[in-house]
Amino acid sequence: MSKANSSTDTGADERTDTGTDARTDASARQDTGADARTDTGADERAQRRVDRAAGERLSTAPREESPEAESGSGSGGGVPAMGVIGWIRWFWRQLTSMRVALILLFLLSLGAIPGSLIPQTSVDDFKVQEFKDQHTTLTPIYEKFQLFDVYSSVWFSAIYILLFVSLIGCIVPRTGQFVGQLRSRPPGAPKRLTRLPAYTTWRTEADPEQVREAALGVLGKRRFRAHTVGDAVAAEKGYLREAGNLVFHVALIVMLVAFATGQLFKSEGGKLVVEGDGFANTLTQYDDFKSGSLYDSDTLAPFSFVLDRFVGTYEESGPQRGTPRTFEARVTYNQGADGPDRKAVIRVNEPLVVDGTKVYLIAHGYAPVVTVRDSKGKVVSRNAVPLLPIDNNITSTGAIKVMDGYRDKNGEKTQLGFKAFFVPTFAGHGKGEMFSQFPGAEYPVLALSAYHGSLGVDSGLPQNVYQLDTSKMEEFKDENGELLKKMLRPGEKLDLSNGEGSITFEGIEEWASFQISQQPGNGLALGGAIAAIAGLAASLFIQRRRVWVRAVRGADGVTVVEMAGLGRSESAKLPEELGDLAAALLTTAPVAQGNPEKPGNPGNSGNPEKPGKPESSGKPEKSEKPDASAPADRPAATHEDDATNEAGSRPVHPAEAPAEGAEK
Repeated sequence: MSKANSSTDTGADERTDTGTDARTDASARQDTGADARTDTGADERAQRRVDRAAGERLSTAPREESPEAESGSGSGGGVPAMGVIGWIRWFWRQLTSMRVALILLFLLSLGAIPGSLIPQTSVDDFKVQEFKDQHTTLTPIYEKFQLFDVYSSVWFSAIYILLFVSLIGCIVPRTGQFVGQLRSRPPGAPKRLTRLPAYTTWRTEADPEQVREAALGVLGKRRFRAHTVGDAVAAEKGYLREAGNLVFHVALIVMLVAFATGQLFKSEGGKLVVEGDGFANTLTQYDDFKSGSLYDSDTLAPFSFVLDRFVGTYEESGPQRGTPRTFEARVTYNQGADGPDRKAVIRVNEPLVVDGTKVYLIAHGYAPVVTVRDSKGKVVSRNAVPLLPIDNNITSTGAIKVMDGYRDKNGEKTQLGFKAFFVPTFAGHGKGEMFSQFPGAEYPVLALSAYHGSLGVDSGLPQNVYQLDTSKMEEFKDENGELLKKMLRPGEKLDLSNGEGSITFEGIEEWASFQISQQPGNGLALGGAIAAIAGLAASLFIQRRRVWVRAVRGADGVTVVEMAGLGRSESAKLPEELGDLAAALLTTAPVAQGNPEKPGNPGNSGNPEKPGKPESSGKPEKSEKPDASAPADRPAATHEDDATNEAGSRPVHPAEAPAEGAEK
């Protein structure tokens, strides 16, 4: 008999109570974390380390090697230089580790915060310019760090690309290892099943072959992958855990690809349409247009629409007076150059979809209809002028510009400009300005102030249509020598001084602002998000576990059945599941008659949680039946010999199985 190898921490290996030598069991070390030492002389710290290693072998995650291992350094001395190749391998291992992937994902989320709080050039140039005018100190700093163009900045793109590479480098090796595990079979049973976290045993009159065949059937019905190895049945379940983990990471890559595709090939533009006017999907029709760097303008979907009517209703009474209730843009559209006219209603978050292009309703307001006449009473201009809302009650401001067709009383061409201030429901004067008390047009009033001269539109510089540049213009004066201004109700007019003409407030129309966008990656991103949630749920709630069923004939001719389970992580359900499997197997391999641990005997009073006491005649017996009071982690002593079976473990009732994770 050869003695067991000495332990690294204790330095010696003790013998068992029966005096037999312990033998090194490589299979137990590989699958259960059991060390090659006896039950009474096991070193607890070494045992815990090996147990953790056994659980990690159920994982398909690639192992990370330390720099010491890569460079071949020993336990003593400093770490030698790894060289260029060594450093490249080390950097690649760090980049493709889950830890770095999570850090990059966090940085990507953190980097998106400025894009939500700071106006972006790709979204609204006017808001960016307004922000720059109001924050002259912060503007140079923001421009240096590209905070007005976050999603196209160098630092955001670097995080994005590194995360992409990290996920791919993490998925490829894990996928290969997972496929290898799917093609392989569960490993054979370790010699000492008593060392596993969940364990149970009983004796039966059934033959070992019959028990193993029944175990295959029971495990197969529970969707375990099972096969017979030697005197035991090995089974494994929970492969979907790692599959869900891989699906989650692949879904993240799909979402990143979808985001990149949307940014490169997207197109987005805005158009303000007054009731009765229309829009055709061509570049010249847009008020503003943005597109990705790889977008081709020839791919614009051919369609057009006309805004027939805008309908907006509001709460008229109570504490929520003025709250919007209905926003609808009723349009007539056609697809293609010769497509038939079709009716549609565009609502908030309910866009019109035409050939992959979505038309969103994003805003609305009022457009006063004004008529401008010259000194001879000739109509120079008559149109609806959209004004820009500045509050929730649609108090609006803007400018009315007459660029062509007007001549003064001397017959000279000049340009007219009017600053306009509109309220849909006039409530009186407050602090020198009009204000509206309701967003509906119940009592509309238009305030105008008049100028003449050069509007500056011929300079070639872009202008804001809602602002009037009066630097090259002169004021019309009233009889008091002040700026000519007046509040008008529908049908009223403002006469310009010295008989220069007039402007009449004819009525009001409503306008709607639409966003026309084409972003091909949206569907792909949605699919990736759904797959990511499903994969994450599978990786969190599915447990990877193995079960072994050993059936051997004991010295007395009675079959000893052992069942044990091992999970990748601690779970209270593993002993419960093992108990269910044992109960199912008991129908084919019932407990042998006269077994002191037979469930439900009179000594147990029908309580399945406590093993029944063996029936006894008051005389000591020579038997291999275990002492019920013996510790669970060591063989029970009898009058003549140990109660260990041929598998090297003590038969234990299912109720005596140790809790998962308990130290042996």
